[in-house]
Amino acid sequence: MITRRTALGLLAASPLAATPLSKALAADYPARPVKWVVGYPPGGATDILARLIGQRLSEKLGQQFVVENKPGAGNNIATESVINAEPDGYTLQMVNPANYINASLYTNLKFNFVRDIAPIASFQRVPNVMTVNKDVPAKNVAEFIEYVKANPGKVNMASSGNGTSVHLSGEMFMAMTGCKMQHVPYRGAAPAITDMLGGQVQVIFDNMPSIIQHIRSGSLRAIGVTTAERSPQLPDVQTVAETVKGYEASALFGIGAPKNTPKDIIAKLNAEVNAVIKEPDMAKRLVELGGEPRVQTPEAFGEEIKAETEKWKKVVEFAGLKVE
Repeated sequence: MITRRTALGLLAASPLAATPLSKALAADYPARPVKWVVGYPPGGATDILARLIGQRLSEKLGQQFVVENKPGAGNNIATESVINAEPDGYTLQMVNPANYINASLYTNLKFNFVRDIAPIASFQRVPNVMTVNKDVPAKNVAEFIEYVKANPGKVNMASSGNGTSVHLSGEMFMAMTGCKMQHVPYRGAAPAITDMLGGQVQVIFDNMPSIIQHIRSGSLRAIGVTTAERSPQLPDVQTVAETVKGYEASALFGIGAPKNTPKDIIAKLNAEVNAVIKEPDMAKRLVELGGEPRVQTPEAFGEEIKAETEKWKKVVEFAGLKVE
């Protein structure tokens, strides 16, 4: 018996994938609401970006792009649910740094992200921001290193979960500086930031979209950005690399679908996402959130996924990390 999933897979894998049937599916797409799965609770960078772009896709395509928050297991629950969904374009993945990192961090994954996801488009690369609460006296990276070394065992480093770029940025910092901090993983950036504001944790290397409003309000203090160059959004904040030579980390976000999703649907989504990213209001908003808008083909995004997976593998190995 040939199931709908098998039929769609045969269609997508066929050298005749761009057939009248495939084009008809794409022409009518979407004919019902589309589920966009985010592996974190509301309020973090992945959620903010998905809702921002999903709202505009809903308006343009006449069907709701519904963000479904599915946190847990360092983003792996959400990813596995998408990979195992029907490859029909109605279940999408908010691709984020945890997808690249987890390939080497976790030892028993039931999927291979590079193999099992169909890239659609990437739309933003952002810095992480090394941010401290107001109780920490350090005003820059060098002072923070001195503070941690003078207070062994007293500095807690928050993250949005094991395997996130927020987590790995902090691990890389510890490995390169000799600082020892206690990692405190949360189920997303929002609860981590809540505890930062409350003073329970002292530092976070958060994605800029979810932390920048608290920096601008003065409730938290940025002391470093993780990219090689300073951010136009925080021009007075030094890069971590100005103190820790060779340090660099950034977060690449995009959208994907289960493998074997028909190529014409992938192409249609890519065109629509890229059109949204090019809109002046959207481009301005993405810049305000900390990263330059990106317009790419599915193939180019696929190559980036491979490159990011290899890049973060080196960080995982450098820091000596493994999660069962």
